[in-house]
Amino acid sequence: MPTTVQVGTILIGEPPLSAQVLGLESEPYSGNWGMVKAVDTFALDRKIQGAGWSFFFMAAGVKTMFFGALGAKKIQNALQRILEKVKRQHFNGLEVTGIVAKRFLGVPYDIFGNSRHIQQSCYLDSAEGRRTSQRDAEWARG
Repeated sequence: MPTTVQVGTILIGEPPLSAQVLGLESEPYSGNWGMVKAVDTFALDRKIQGAGWSFFFMAAGVKTMFFGALGAKKIQNALQRILEKVKRQHFNGLEVTGIVAKRFLGVPYDIFGNSRHIQQSCYLDSAEGRRTSQRDAEWARG
């Protein structure tokens, strides 16, 4: 079972070229996604920028909701739904920005995240450019 996700956790698509080039350590989380082992988001950003790459933060957040008691499996299932949304936008990362309990006819929880993207250019690639990069990475994996 993967380690517990908490606010501030960064997940990246595995294995992006950027992770290999930048020497980012991650552990498998779900499917092709891995959890970055870093002290914090700011330290990770400094490491990426120090190597001449960019670490983009998308202001528009993504969220999903689940019902029941808070547990690692419930959070993982909710994050899988969010990761599908992130992948459809062709971003290669996600930062968990909130896990909030809200009460409405039971005990639902909301999971919030923001898409992140690691790339070499300081200008964010278009959706088509990100899709091409994603396709090339999948082809290279075989």
